[in-house]
Amino acid sequence: MPVSNLPLALARLIKIVTWTENALLIGMLTLMVALAAAQIFFRNFLDMSIFGADQMLRLLVLWVAFLGAVAASREGKHIHVDAIARWLPIRVKPAVVAVTDLFTLAVCLVLAWQALRFMHSAQASGEMAFGALPVWIAAIILPLGFTLIALRYGLRLMHHVQQARGREEFK
Repeated sequence: MPVSNLPLALARLIKIVTWTENALLIGMLTLMVALAAAQIFFRNFLDMSIFGADQMLRLLVLWVAFLGAVAASREGKHIHVDAIARWLPIRVKPAVVAVTDLFTLAVCLVLAWQALRFMHSAQASGEMAFGALPVWIAAIILPLGFTLIALRYGLRLMHHVQQARGREEFK
């Protein structure tokens, strides 16, 4: 989705968020690969393992998956069902896509709210993910990820509404 039609401050904020998402995704993916490789090396050649590495790898997989989903929604490369939209006339397509964007936005906001409730209950329970890392901190990616995806779909919705109104060209 182009940011050129957005107010300057919002466009800058989106660029900062995008850069941060990419940096986190690259950093965590690099850490995940390095930790897995080190764990394999230590187990196979030194008959030992890195304490907490398996739990950390599971957590990194969750974070990388959510950050990847955010990046996919940002780039419009997410999984979507458009069987009906393919055969619709070009003048109707933006309105149908806007409705699906609205539905996805609503679902992501509900999931973000429920993830936030989960975090609060995990914080109240004092449960630990591993070591001294509380579950609620490890799970912060859940509401954050769903909220960022909702933000992307909100922006896509605005874009597709403009297209449906004939103010922008539909591609």
